[in-house]
Amino acid sequence: MFQEELLRWYKQNARKLVFRQKKEAYSIWVSEIMAQQTRIEAMLPYFERFIERYPNLKSLAQAEDDDLVKIWQGLGYYNRVRNMKRCAIQCVEQFQGQFPKTKKELCKLPGIGEYTAGAIASIAFDEKVSAVDGNVIRVFSRFYHITDDVSQMSTKKKITELVDASLTEPISDYNQALMELGALVCIPKNPRCTACPIQKECQSYAYGDADSLPVLAKKKPRRVENPTFYIWVCQDKIHLKKRSQKGLLAGLFGFDETLPEAVEEKRSLEPYTHIFSHVEWHMKGIVCFVKEKSEDFYSLSQIHDKVSIPSAFQPFLKQTEKIIKEREKCQKSL
Repeated sequence: MFQEELLRWYKQNARKLVFRQKKEAYSIWVSEIMAQQTRIEAMLPYFERFIERYPNLKSLAQAEDDDLVKIWQGLGYYNRVRNMKRCAIQCVEQFQGQFPKTKKELCKLPGIGEYTAGAIASIAFDEKVSAVDGNVIRVFSRFYHITDDVSQMSTKKKITELVDASLTEPISDYNQALMELGALVCIPKNPRCTACPIQKECQSYAYGDADSLPVLAKKKPRRVENPTFYIWVCQDKIHLKKRSQKGLLAGLFGFDETLPEAVEEKRSLEPYTHIFSHVEWHMKGIVCFVKEKSEDFYSLSQIHDKVSIPSAFQPFLKQTEKIIKEREKCQKSL
């Protein structure tokens, strides 16, 4: 049985990740949400900062929205952290500040889907349920040589049924072993089949075509937009405004898309392309120096310490900061 070989391999090769040190639902949940769009290695510093600032559901439920977004800065997909707060509030109000212990109940919480619910329930509470993420889909599509498009619900259902049928104890280790195998060995390109503990039973290895699986339909090309942002600067402060609560980067701080009145000086910035999941922004930036400022102007220290600037705007912020400092240096030398 491949399960025994997989568990043996996992015991010897599992990464010593901080959120695996104890079977604690909150840490597992935070790590799984962060890892949805971010590599484990890249998200670890964010995870440690987040847990230090918000060590439990109660503290997260009470978090200020701007502080929460600031600590999430750099991870992107900010709806994830907004849903986390909503989830924490619901757990505090309905479950005495704890997570429910079953996959079925966890799925009812904001921002928790089938996979995350399965991961929490199986790893933290030892419920014998599956946790099927992209890694597991890849492992099983290769192991059983499934050549159907894995983005189709029917294929996902088929794979989930196979995973469910394979579940074995200890369930916490087994589900994590499947994820770890997909992350370290059965990787998307150039899978390391010679290092795979279940290679002997893998149908794709027998066919010699593991690299061609899983099958994914081609994505539609991203829509291209060409926004121009005007970075209003007064002395050493930058004007920021909260974006609309709908659309890209909803509710986050960003730069203006209109020229200010009475511009003293303009400087063009190096253009920049930022790629979202379905849209590309081919961005232009223009720094506009103005005389008068309102309360919506922020110092560089305020921006760095307290205001969350999405990664889409970071290149323009860095260029603007450089221009401000160069300008100050020039003025002092006069």
